[in-house]
Amino acid sequence: MSTISLTLDEIHDLARAVMLANGCDTANADALADIVTRAERDGSHSHGLFRIPGYVKALRSGKVDGKAQPVVTRRTAAIVHVDGGGCFAPMAQAAGLPVLAEAAAEVGVAALSLTNIHHFAALWPETEYLADRGLVGIACTAYMPMVAPAGSTQKLFGTNPISFAWPRPGKPPVCYDMATAAMAMGDVQIAARDGKSVPLGTGLDAEGNATTDPAKIAEGVLLPFGGYKGSAIALMVELLAAGLTGEAFSFEAAERDNHDGGPPRGGEMVIALSPALIAGDGWEDHVEAFMDRLTGLEGVRVPGARRHENRQDTGPRQINRALVETIRGLS
Repeated sequence: MSTISLTLDEIHDLARAVMLANGCDTANADALADIVTRAERDGSHSHGLFRIPGYVKALRSGKVDGKAQPVVTRRTAAIVHVDGGGCFAPMAQAAGLPVLAEAAAEVGVAALSLTNIHHFAALWPETEYLADRGLVGIACTAYMPMVAPAGSTQKLFGTNPISFAWPRPGKPPVCYDMATAAMAMGDVQIAARDGKSVPLGTGLDAEGNATTDPAKIAEGVLLPFGGYKGSAIALMVELLAAGLTGEAFSFEAAERDNHDGGPPRGGEMVIALSPALIAGDGWEDHVEAFMDRLTGLEGVRVPGARRHENRQDTGPRQINRALVETIRGLS
C-alpha cells in the first residue's frame, strides 16, 4: 500500500477544506475536521480521513445539512435533548455534551438523546469528553442493517457500537469504543481495500457461507461478536439508540435512506454519571487501588491506553495515498 505523510495540521486543513467546498458552514466544517483529525491522531484510521468521501456524498445529495444549527432542550434537570436539524453528529454533540456534563454534575446522573443527526464518527470522543470532566460516560448509536442476530443469516442490526469511559483524575481515562459486530464495517472495508483477510467468524458471504474475504463479507453480512452475547448487546443498543430516543431502528434507517453512501439519519444516547455524587468521597483512591491490581497482572492493557500512547506522537501520519488523492479531488 502506497502512503503519503501528512502532519496533523495538514489532515485538519484537508478535511476542513473539503467540508467547506461541499456545503458546510464554518462551524460544521470545524466540528468534522476536528473529529477526523483526532481519529487519525489516535490511530482510529477507519473513522478518520477514510470517512470523508461518505461525508461528501451525504452533503452533495442533500441528505445532510452542512449549515444546520442544533437546538438543545433541557427537558428536566436530568434529561437533555438535541435536535440536530439534519447535521453530522459532531456538531450536535458539541452543543449537547456541555449541557449533559452540567446536568450530571448537578444531579448525579443525566441522559442526552440526540436525534435528527447522521453519526459517522468514532464514539469515544463523547465518553472521553465526560471522563475528562470527572464523569462516567456511556454512549451508543445504531446504523443500518449489517449484522445478523445470533441464529440468523439475515442482517437486522447495525454494527451498533458502544463506548464507555471512566475518569481517572491525573491519568488517561479507561475508555473503550467497540462495535457489537465481530468487526466494525469500516475495518472490513479497509481490509478489503488493502487486500487483507479477516478472522473466520467475522461474517458471511451473500450465500450465507463463512468466509475470511472482507470483500465478500461487505456484500454479505457481519456476525455479532461472541455469538448470542454480542447479539444481545446489539439488541440493547438498538433499544437505547432508537427505542429510547424515538429515532430510527437500523432497519428503519435503511428504509428511509437515499443510499448515497453517506450515513443515514438516526439517534444517539449518551449517559453521564457522577462518581463524586454517587460513590462519595474517596472514590478516586478506591478505584485506583483496583486499577493498580488490574495493571499489575502480566499482559493486561487498559482499554484506551494504545490510543493515548498514539496521541503523544505529534508527528506526521502515514495515510493511504489513493485516499488522499480522492479527497483532494472532492474539493
